[in-house]
Amino acid sequence: MIDKIKEKIEVAAIKSGIEKPIVYIEHPDDISHGDFSTNIALIYAKEKKENPKSLAEKICKELNKDLPDDIESINTAGPGFINFKIKDKYFFDQIELIKENKNFGKNEKAKREKVMVEYTDPNPFKVFHIGHFMSNAIGESISRLIEFSGRDVKRANWQGDVGPHVAKAIFGAKILLKEGSKFAGIEFWGEAYKIGASRYEEDISAKKEIDEINKKIYERNDIEINNLYDKGRKESLESFERIYKKLGTKFDHYFFEGIEGRKGELVVKDFLKKGIFEESEGAIIFPGEKYGLHTRVFITSKGLPTYETKEIGLNKEKFKIYPDLARSIIITANEQSDYFNVLLKVFSFIDKNISEKTKHISHGMMRFASGKMSSRTGNVISLEDMMSRTEDLVASKMKDRNFEKEEMNEIKSNVALAAMKYAVLRQAIGGDIIYDEEKSLSFEGDSGPYLQYACVRANTVLTKAKEIGIKNEIKETPDKISNLEKMLVRFPEIVNKANVEYAPHHVVTYLTLLASLFNSYYAENQIIDIKNPLSPYRVATTAAFTNVMKNGLWLLGIKVPERM
Repeated sequence: MIDKIKEKIEVAAIKSGIEKPIVYIEHPDDISHGDFSTNIALIYAKEKKENPKSLAEKICKELNKDLPDDIESINTAGPGFINFKIKDKYFFDQIELIKENKNFGKNEKAKREKVMVEYTDPNPFKVFHIGHFMSNAIGESISRLIEFSGRDVKRANWQGDVGPHVAKAIFGAKILLKEGSKFAGIEFWGEAYKIGASRYEEDISAKKEIDEINKKIYERNDIEINNLYDKGRKESLESFERIYKKLGTKFDHYFFEGIEGRKGELVVKDFLKKGIFEESEGAIIFPGEKYGLHTRVFITSKGLPTYETKEIGLNKEKFKIYPDLARSIIITANEQSDYFNVLLKVFSFIDKNISEKTKHISHGMMRFASGKMSSRTGNVISLEDMMSRTEDLVASKMKDRNFEKEEMNEIKSNVALAAMKYAVLRQAIGGDIIYDEEKSLSFEGDSGPYLQYACVRANTVLTKAKEIGIKNEIKETPDKISNLEKMLVRFPEIVNKANVEYAPHHVVTYLTLLASLFNSYYAENQIIDIKNPLSPYRVATTAAFTNVMKNGLWLLGIKVPERM
């Protein structure tokens, strides 16, 4: 419909004296003003030296000479807007299509493109914290939006299995073991890292020992260090896999600093000879100040690669595996933005294909009353702790419901994750998030559980309708279309906008409004009434709603429970 209206406006605008018009279509804030609107007259009035309203009336007159079948009326409004009202029959026909189409909102326009999305990126030997959760929620949603456009998405996870943080954890592990502690999975390594990080800052001799451990990890020349390293890496990765499964993420590729990262060293040394890098006090640097950026070390004076060099190895490997990669998207916290500006500048010299096809998306931090979390100081909130607290809150709100233990556990997990993911995805990517546990679990609106509950309610209606023999079909239709049907039709537009802008919050905003409209529809209409000829239509509209909600929630990585 949008394409059809755009084409009509372009023709009318040209006939009204506008050369090569660019047309923008939007929905009026007030649905009573129409279904679509364009501000083309306001855009070109100054160029044409005409009054915007007069130009709008001229274009409107041309449009009305050849009114498309689906359009009921075209009128001017305000200082120069042109509004389009669509016939109710169009929406009735669309509901028929939506209720039968489980994949409504998908398209295949770019099905031949391959896109890699790198996200989550937890470091072995450290706790999987809420910052990793934010990256995962955003990355998974963006991956699903891209998949919904027909692209072939490859999910990647880049993990720091070597580096100073590992040396600190092994240093701390040696202390814990001497004190009689036993290995206890990732919790042991998280505590070990905290000890090592603290001692590194406070004790010169400890700092020297940790630096030596770091070299030994790279060189693999110490049996004790190797054994601790191998055990810690294995236990960390196993704990991460349990978390990914719960979050609903499955990665296609795992990249490691200790493997792919090492491949960057040869690249840096090669381009040192070509003048891209420089030597400085025994280290190899990229002189970023020459380009208005930071100067950064790529290989230390001790001959060890930094994160920057490892990133070169990683990104070269991505395009080696998939030479036809159309885009590589990397999702990290905002604090790495300057770092990536330098990295992409480096790639503009050493591999333009990578620099031109790589996009960095940065997100803010999740904050609580205690402020920004920090794994260095040990004030870190693990994802598992946060999930446990949220699940307990869910259980307290549902304590009077009659659920078997297994079903209750599943509901707790689904609802808690919905609350947490909604909180992350509800606003534009980039800003910090203040997480309110109580508000996030509200069933009254503006929350993940609210969306789930609306979908569960709709599914219950469909089940009851089937039981008493009311079909979801469109024979009799109401005298007037409601805002619910009009909003359902907009779903593909919202998905496309969210995909193009890498902005899942558009889907969140849309689904929240859609759930509100359905709840109003449910309150104002008796959907199940065997004697009412409109009941099948209302059931059909409910079926269309469930299809859109399920697809929209899938895009957010949120599951719909059978009961709540």
